[in-house]
Amino acid sequence: MSRPLAVTLGEPAGIGPDVTLAAWRRRVELELPAFYILADPKFLRRRAAAIAPDVQISVVEPGAAHVAFRSALPVVDIGIAVTAEPGRPDASSAPAALAAIRRAVADVGAGVAAAVVTNPVAKNVLYRSGFTEPGHTEYLAKLAEGLTGIAVHPVMMLWAPELAVVPVTIHLPLKDVVGKLTIDLIVETGRIVARDLKHRFGIPRPRLAVAGVNPHAGEEGALGAEDLVIVRPAVERLIAEGIDARGPLAADSLFHAAARATYDVALAMYHDQALIPIKTLAFDHAVNVTLGLPFVRTSPDHGTAFDIAGTGRADPGSLIAALRLAARLAAKTEVRPLALPA
Repeated sequence: MSRPLAVTLGEPAGIGPDVTLAAWRRRVELELPAFYILADPKFLRRRAAAIAPDVQISVVEPGAAHVAFRSALPVVDIGIAVTAEPGRPDASSAPAALAAIRRAVADVGAGVAAAVVTNPVAKNVLYRSGFTEPGHTEYLAKLAEGLTGIAVHPVMMLWAPELAVVPVTIHLPLKDVVGKLTIDLIVETGRIVARDLKHRFGIPRPRLAVAGVNPHAGEEGALGAEDLVIVRPAVERLIAEGIDARGPLAADSLFHAAARATYDVALAMYHDQALIPIKTLAFDHAVNVTLGLPFVRTSPDHGTAFDIAGTGRADPGSLIAALRLAARLAAKTEVRPLALPA
């Protein structure tokens, strides 16, 4: 019997619980892989009573999730009482969200879950609680290092059938991008992307299109030197290592249909350069995938949507895509415990 997916609660005041309930309701229709959610069972029962009263909740350990999944949503208790109401994060929000992430990683590390699928968190709520990591991805990398003793470089990829994009720099003010962009950062990102596309996505020779940072990729220096002195040398190093990479390419002509047919992933130099095109093309079904981790992690490509939490109107499409992709990638990942020896 294959292992279930571990789904985190996310921000409890957001739509994570809602889309999880909605996805489970469609498990038979869509032939979804078995999963369990890490949450406070009493909290989840309250949310289900409000928006999905037909959903039964079964409190289980991961090993029993497959059987329970047929007739009830399996819930693994995180041991933290959640009191947050829809749209209203409270003091229980951050501890519960972080406990669910820690347990999901521990379960994958122990070999009892196939992959981690994270519901969205509210970073401002985490920061107010004393959380010091820049975001979800960096926290997962820290937990992975705790499991294996090996530092990892996490890479965020947004994936959909229409397009895959990787922002080389992520959550930075635009004024700070050039200062953080280096040849080494682009090269290391490209290496990780090429490796994971080959070994997890099954693409024998991934094609990387590398966007320039300036308009028209700098016009040979007329619109900024960064593409000549940072991006181009990074692409040359990737090519020298045997990676199929092209660039720097003008970002404004990189995302139309004919251009997309020429590459498997686009490496963008900053957040919006990557996320605007994929959210335009695949807003309701794009998946956030973290490359470079020793386990599979996917996530819906949307936020907490406090304004519709608890209404039953949240679209589970992105979570469903994340579940399917996690199962697909986990099937190609070696099954072995990741935890350090005692």
